[in-house]
Amino acid sequence: MRIVLIGQQAFGKSVLEAIFDAGKDEVAGVFCSPDQEGRPEDPLKAGAQERSVPVFQPGRFRSAEAIEQFVGLSPDLCVMAYVTDIVPMEMIQAPTHGTIQYHPSLLPLHRGPSSINWPIIMGEKQTGLSIFWPDEGLDTGPVLLQKEIEIGPDDTLGSIYFNRLFPMGVEAMIEAIDLVREGNAPKVDQDEERATYESWARAKDGKIDWSLSAGRVYDLIRGCNPQPGANTTRGDETLRIFDASLGTGGEAGAAPGTIIASGDDGFQVATGDGAVLVRRVQRPGAKKEPAAEFASAAGLKIGDRLG
Repeated sequence: MRIVLIGQQAFGKSVLEAIFDAGKDEVAGVFCSPDQEGRPEDPLKAGAQERSVPVFQPGRFRSAEAIEQFVGLSPDLCVMAYVTDIVPMEMIQAPTHGTIQYHPSLLPLHRGPSSINWPIIMGEKQTGLSIFWPDEGLDTGPVLLQKEIEIGPDDTLGSIYFNRLFPMGVEAMIEAIDLVREGNAPKVDQDEERATYESWARAKDGKIDWSLSAGRVYDLIRGCNPQPGANTTRGDETLRIFDASLGTGGEAGAAPGTIIASGDDGFQVATGDGAVLVRRVQRPGAKKEPAAEFASAAGLKIGDRLG
């Protein structure tokens, strides 16, 4: 098949490489985001150029020029790998066999742009990925295939994506392309009664409420690590919290947000029903640092309050 790939960054590049490695299809062109001054070149663009694949970088995918460029490639299949812009139906419907897209959740659950963060933040035990046929809605088209994974008690956004959903997603894309080529690709309608949607996980969503249970605070920290980073305050300063674990308790009856213990592995903060051990933090304008080093440098002591 003649494939046109729309995507960006390392995931897009890995999907491109996997298509080439499979050696069954031709990549007729790659569409990715425009270059930005002062920022590194998109890895997908670099990977395409290394393989002499035509690269297109429209300012808007919905522009007449972008649509004309896409249709002019006469694609049999469009593969969307990590797409954050709105791709028009003129592109989605143009290929002979349509368009397939990767989404890192078990659709119809967790539609939206931060679909890896939210299952962890919400304390769920399972997530996964979907390859689906996009339509006019946001992550609403029929499902081609899905892969499930367990969310471990110490998994973070980073570990779930980089260690599991990234490599599994690349493999699933190749599996889906094979099914399309062979004429065996399913189209299973999503169950709208089960559908959920969440927007971007932003800094405001990562604000820690220390009065919540230790488990919920810990889930928030895990689900925001490394982006956008859970956060709290110490006086007038915002403190982002990354690596953490459930604490062992400490002073009974301590008010939520109180520092109740400190040691070489970090400091413990009281929550509504226990404690969380903070292991790595970041101050404004500084690099991430071990929580114990921060506590020593900042003079943080037992009895101080966060939040």
